This record gives sequence, structure tokens and C-alpha cells, in this order.
Amino acid sequence: MLQSRALVIALILLLSTTFPEVQSKSLFDKDRRDWLAIPEKITSYFYEAVNKVYPKVSQFFWDTVQSPTVTAARQRITKEATKVSIMIDQLVEKMKILWYTTILGY
Repeated sequence: MLQSRALVIALILLLSTTFPEVQSKSLFDKDRRDWLAIPEKITSYFYEAVNKVYPKVSQFFWDTVQSPTVTAARQRITKEATKVSIMIDQLVEKMKILWYTTILGY
């Protein structure tokens, strides 16, 4: 029982609030650095598979994802991932500048 609850909680945190938007995201876009796109894509596939076999269970997942606690957790994760993504972009730019100025001598 405890394992199934842990699994449900993990799946709930991965579920997206808007599945059509997840399906429209490209994972191989060069300019896209959204780290949450991959877990949301996997979750959407999982949701679709569960929905085909057990519609009541998928409705339970959907209702749970819409709860305020899960929504707040997802927003917090998104906020922190955005901060990290910005810091990585800045680091890459600094590394490019270092490469061009110090190593290549431009």
C-alpha cells in the first residue's frame, strides 16, 4: 500500500496540467532548453496509456493533479528550473566568450 501511494505521488508530480500543450512541444528544438518538457512528455504518454486501459484511474490522476498542493509544487519546480536554465545560458555565453578571446584569440 505504501509503495503504491509513493508511486501515485511520483506520478502526480510528473503529470502536466495541460496535455495538449505538452504534445505540441518539440524536444529536439535547438533553442529550447525547457528541462520540464521531457518529464511532461513521458507523463503524457503514461496518462494516455492509463486512460485507454483504466479511465477511472486516469480521472483520479487528473483530479489529483488539479489540486492546489500539486499545482503549487509544479509552479515552484518550474520557477526553480527557469532560474537554473537562465544561469546555464549565462555560463555558456561566458564560456563562448572565454573560448573566442583566450583560446582562439579573436
